[in-house]
Amino acid sequence: MTKTKCSVLVVDDEPYILATLAALLAPEFDVITADHPEAAQRQFAHREIDIILTDQKMPRMSGVQLLEWVRKHHPKTVRLLMTGFAELEEAVEAINRGQVFRYISKPWHTEELQETLRSAARSFILERSNEQLMNELRKVNEQLRTLNQELERRVAERTRQLDQRTKELEELNHELEQKNKMLEKLALTDPLTGLPNRRAMDRLAERELRRRERYPSPLTIGLIDVDHFKAINERYLLPGGDKVLVDLAKALGSSLRTVDLLGRIGGEEFLLIAPETDMSGAIVLGERIRTTIENTEFTYKDEPIYVRVSIGFAVADAGIAADYDDLKHLAASALADAKRTGRNRCVYYNMPKLPFEQAG
Repeated sequence: MTKTKCSVLVVDDEPYILATLAALLAPEFDVITADHPEAAQRQFAHREIDIILTDQKMPRMSGVQLLEWVRKHHPKTVRLLMTGFAELEEAVEAINRGQVFRYISKPWHTEELQETLRSAARSFILERSNEQLMNELRKVNEQLRTLNQELERRVAERTRQLDQRTKELEELNHELEQKNKMLEKLALTDPLTGLPNRRAMDRLAERELRRRERYPSPLTIGLIDVDHFKAINERYLLPGGDKVLVDLAKALGSSLRTVDLLGRIGGEEFLLIAPETDMSGAIVLGERIRTTIENTEFTYKDEPIYVRVSIGFAVADAGIAADYDDLKHLAASALADAKRTGRNRCVYYNMPKLPFEQAG
C-alpha cells in the first residue's frame, strides 16, 4: 500500500505539548510521539521516520544532540528543532553546520509550524522522488545493455530488423538523456533562488581557471554576504528571510554583466565569478552591486526591510598564478575585513594580498 502521509516523530518532555502537537499535525501527518530522546531513538528501530521535530531543552540529551544522532544513523530523516529565544544562537549554529533543516521558535505560531512541517515534507518527498528517478535510470541502463547484447546476437541472422532496433535504441537514449539532464539540473540548482548552488559554482570556477591557463587574463572572485541577516530572520521569521534572499538574488543579478556568474553557496552568502576583470573593474563592479542593494526596496507583507551587503573581492591579474581555493580564501578574508570595518562596504585584495578598501 502506498504511504499517503509523511510520518512525523514529535519529541518533547512536556506531555501537554506532545498532545497539542499530535492533535494539530494529525490531519496532515502520521504522528508518533516520544517524551524523551531515548524513547525517540527506540522509535527508529521499529519503523521509518520521515521527519523528526524535537524540543531543544530536554534532560540528559539536548535536541541538537538527538538530531546529530539521527543525522548519523538515519540521514534521510528531515530534522527540525524547536527552541526558545534563549537557545536561539545554539539553534542557528546547528543549522549552519547542516544538522537541522529548519528551527521553530517556542512558543510557536500555528501557521508557521504547519508551513514548516509542510516544507519539510515537500523536501523529503522530493528527495525520495529523486531516488526513485535514479532507480528508473538504472533500470533504463540495464534495459539498454540488454538490448545491445540482443542486437549483437541477432545482427548476423536478422539484418532486416536493424532499422527497427536502431530506432528503439535512439528512443531509449533520448529518454536517458532527458532524465540525466533533469537530475543534473536538480543537483546543481539552489531550490530557493533558482541560482547555481555551491557545487555548480565550484565547477564554473574551475572551468574559468582552466580557460585562464590557456588564455591569460585577469579574474575576480567575490563573496557577498547579507549584513545582520540573523536579525532579519528573527524579526520576519524564515518566510520573511527566504523572501529577502529571493529578492536579493534578483537584485544582484540585475547589477551584473552578462559574462559574470552568480550563485548562492549557503545561507545568506553568494559567490560571484567575474572573468576578464582586473582591480579597476572589480572596484566598479563591487560599488555597483553595493549601491544597487542599498537602493533596492525590500519588503515582506508590505513592511519595508533594511537590507545591506558586505563584499569581499579577490583579484588575480593576468599572468598571476592562482588556484580556486586561494582565491576563495582571499575573498573570504576581504569579506571578513568588510564586516569588521563597518559593513555595507567592499574590500578588495590582489593576488598576492595587497589591500584596497572602499567605504560605503
